[in-house]
Amino acid sequence: MLIPSRLFLPVIQCAICYALLMALPWLTATPSESHELLSPAGSSMKAGSLAFEQGAFGDALSHWKQAAEIYKGFGNVPGQIEALVLSSQASLGLGQSKQALQSLELALGLAQKSGDPLVEAPIWGHLGRAYLALRQLPQASEFLRQASSFAHKQNSSPLLAVTLNDLGILMVLQHQNEKALDAFQASMTHAQSAGLSLLAATARTNAARTLLRLNQPTESRLALDAALDQLKNLTPTSRNTSLGLIGIALAYQRLLPHLPQARNPLILRTAGVLKQAATIAEQQGDKRTLSYALGYLGHLYEIEFRMDDALQLTRRALFIAQSVDAPESLYRWQWQLGRQLAATGQLDQAIAAYRQATMTLQPIRIEVAQASSDGPFDGQDTVKPLFFELADLLLQRASLGDENSAVDSDLFAARDAIEAYKSAELRDYFKDDCVDAVRSRLTTFDRLSPDTAVIYPIMFSSRLELLMSLPTGLKRIAVPVTAEQLTQEIRVFRRLVEKRTTREYLPHAQQLYNWLIRPLEADVSRSAITTLVFVPDSALRTIPLAALHDGSTFLINKFALAMTPGLTLTDPRPLNREKLRFLTAGLTKSVQGFPPLPHVADEIQAIQQLYKSDQLMDNAFQISRLERELREERYGGLHIGTHGQFSTDVNDSFLLTFDGRLTMQTLEQLIGLFRFRQDPLELLTLSACQTGIGDDRAALGLAGVALKAGARSALATLWFINDEASATLIAEFYRQLRNPAVSKAVALQRAQVRLVNDRVYGHPAYWSPFLLMNNWL
Repeated sequence: MLIPSRLFLPVIQCAICYALLMALPWLTATPSESHELLSPAGSSMKAGSLAFEQGAFGDALSHWKQAAEIYKGFGNVPGQIEALVLSSQASLGLGQSKQALQSLELALGLAQKSGDPLVEAPIWGHLGRAYLALRQLPQASEFLRQASSFAHKQNSSPLLAVTLNDLGILMVLQHQNEKALDAFQASMTHAQSAGLSLLAATARTNAARTLLRLNQPTESRLALDAALDQLKNLTPTSRNTSLGLIGIALAYQRLLPHLPQARNPLILRTAGVLKQAATIAEQQGDKRTLSYALGYLGHLYEIEFRMDDALQLTRRALFIAQSVDAPESLYRWQWQLGRQLAATGQLDQAIAAYRQATMTLQPIRIEVAQASSDGPFDGQDTVKPLFFELADLLLQRASLGDENSAVDSDLFAARDAIEAYKSAELRDYFKDDCVDAVRSRLTTFDRLSPDTAVIYPIMFSSRLELLMSLPTGLKRIAVPVTAEQLTQEIRVFRRLVEKRTTREYLPHAQQLYNWLIRPLEADVSRSAITTLVFVPDSALRTIPLAALHDGSTFLINKFALAMTPGLTLTDPRPLNREKLRFLTAGLTKSVQGFPPLPHVADEIQAIQQLYKSDQLMDNAFQISRLERELREERYGGLHIGTHGQFSTDVNDSFLLTFDGRLTMQTLEQLIGLFRFRQDPLELLTLSACQTGIGDDRAALGLAGVALKAGARSALATLWFINDEASATLIAEFYRQLRNPAVSKAVALQRAQVRLVNDRVYGHPAYWSPFLLMNNWL
């Protein structure tokens, strides 16, 4: 059975991820008996197997790739297929997911030429698991269901055991826990009848985790006990035995808050199982797995406040991870060490360890996000705490500092930690390195304009920290409100501010103003600031800050406002009005069940009167036409007036066209040409989009779409406004934008203030959802 260590990336506080426990017995890490082990190819296959079993994935990949080439040269297609599949597992172990998929697709192509489903079926399963690890569920479902259908037709217990276990994982990721439990239990039955004890223990562990998700902790513990008994009786032991034991140990640990009366026995059981896993890994010479066993044991002792033991084990796990070049575990133990040092009052050493963890994490960030454990299940980011805990420690040290230079250094470092997280967050949302490409093209804001302040609201569990970049330097103010209190107030405000017929939102708008703005008023006033740029986090991305209220007036009446996912992601150049030619596109008619948008015509007419422009309206607004226009013409602005939806998953976000739905991936491809032109896309306007209330990740997509698509600025709405108010505001924004002395932020401010003062449209439901994102100049 082959279980890539690449998938072994659970959150420290959570049990082992389902992905770790995916069983792969169709192709084992041992070359099949049909290979002549004395031949060059057979020797390479055997050497790869031995290296893989010891966690030396780089060596294993090298040997198996060599074997694949030798088989190819001799025309041995079955041997080449097996070597390619094994290479894919080594690639996954190294976090090289794209290379793994390439190997599997090449293997599938060779298998399809044989016309034998017996050859294809195992590769379907491997492709399904690779896509599962990447959290690309539609592709995973397609391949796994192909494999499952074939397994049922063959009535093969081994194949059914594997596919049912994998489908159970898929169902968990789709939040179908009852169906997942049935699949795991069926997998267990088939595995036992086929004599696959390790797979049976794997499926039982998965079932135990699912039982806990179904709030059945006692039944979960019984299932874990049974899985442990199965593993203990396995001979001979192997690397997979160690991994299975670690999975069971972490599942036991996850039970602790649910079975407080059994805490001590569970702690002892968890520690004993981790020690057994470490012993087996050491006997096997498998340093990667040994690092995990010791590291998780160190965390167990940490939560039991045995800090001396915890520090010793964590340092040992860290050293071993360094020795085998395993960054996917190394960053975790560096992070854990930093946390333990902070808990023992060693602040400087703790900060150093945290910084090492963030540097180790940087090149593997996408892989960690895609293979994380319960984060994707629960909508949580698995490494956000790393960056925020580092920022917290830096702010703590700044508050203790005496020298201004040291204090300023820590404040800037805290800001940089948040910026690093913002970049990583967008990279994860889009599941690629587009953010790094954008950052490489940008120059930085060396100095803010004298009338601008950038505000970082950082939500910690016990307080809100406001970091404000002024032209004169950084200011820091702590506000005594918990993250839970602030988030609750944000949710209520967002729900009420959309109600056009009431002023129920007002007390909440004032409370949020008191927390977010009032503590900064003195410094803002002293510096004569007129523009506030927010780098919001979490729930703060979901609300219109323009509608915050000081008791007498809205925030938008006092300041021009903008949002950016990060200052390092923002192109600092001002708007080039001379080259601002627009392509306008939109739908006024009802399409695909969505209501008509009659006032989109007014928006587009206003643009035509003010700027050089071309238009694609209604049946002309098709994806192929949009592509042709953007490919053949030069535009500085793209205005799209159509229904749009931004959701937690970037794959579910879209803009409606006459002939279909424009996904974020397609939008990036369509206007990605601007990245290679001297003149960038200055402005992308989406005038009828919406995000779900409380959907923080969707709001991230709203801000990130312009960045992903290569646009320097975006104007979009938090909720849908099918009203004359939208057309009026958009037209006024574009009118103001013609003035060279007016920034985009000020142009939007003036347009919003016009509606604030309108007798009909003065309610913030009409004007506040418009957000200017990224470049505000």
